[in-house]
Amino acid sequence: MSANPKASIEEPILLRSAENGIVTFTLNRPAQFNSLSRALLTELQRALDSVREDHTVRVVVIAGAGKAFCAGHDLKEMRANPDRGAIRGLFDQCGKMMLTLTQIPQPVIARVHGIATAAGCQLVSMCDLAVASDAARFATSGINVGLFCATPGVGLSRNVSRKRAMEMLLTGDFIDAATALEYGLVNRVVPAAELDSAVRVLADAIAAKTPVAVGAGKQMFYRQLEMGFEDAYALAAETMACNMMAEDAAEGIDAFIGKRAPVWRGR
Repeated sequence: MSANPKASIEEPILLRSAENGIVTFTLNRPAQFNSLSRALLTELQRALDSVREDHTVRVVVIAGAGKAFCAGHDLKEMRANPDRGAIRGLFDQCGKMMLTLTQIPQPVIARVHGIATAAGCQLVSMCDLAVASDAARFATSGINVGLFCATPGVGLSRNVSRKRAMEMLLTGDFIDAATALEYGLVNRVVPAAELDSAVRVLADAIAAKTPVAVGAGKQMFYRQLEMGFEDAYALAAETMACNMMAEDAAEGIDAFIGKRAPVWRGR
């Protein structure tokens, strides 16, 4: 018997689109509220690794399909394999992907609509920037099912104040988009109908800059956060000295002096 030519093909769990140097990766498990299964984490890691050396990609956007941005880890999958080693491996895998968001040279923008809970809230916190719909809601809700959101707490506590982070972690309560903006978890909040355009405006503004300065600056920013003042200033001085040696820096300064638009060469 021949295969049915009309048999349905399962949709990919991560979608990719690109336009004018802006690549969007869309979590595509809408029926599961885009929960981070092992397979989805693998696809995200592969996608981020693929753009690391791609000089045509200037900005990365992380989005979610359906009603939610991301509801965190896939709890059903975790309960199906409760072995400690397997669970530790899952969180190690997730941590590596989250760190990669900060390690690739391209700025990463979270496009947040609906809920971003637990590891979904962590994902927002680990992106370099975040733009949210006014209908978005955020929570580190693991405590409600007996799990302190330890790994989401790493990113959360580096975005918001300690007491606000602890309140979110200990209560599991939701905060709305306006509160997330006040806390510093997101950069901008806009009406849902304007979310795509707001993300695009921010992405275009970054993509218009030289990737030499953007990539070096992003790397320096995260490294200096973990340093004392003296080491941070030493790193910043070295970063600026190296940046000044780039062709794009000379072009940018000459263009400024000559009152013309710069022409970036990416070197």
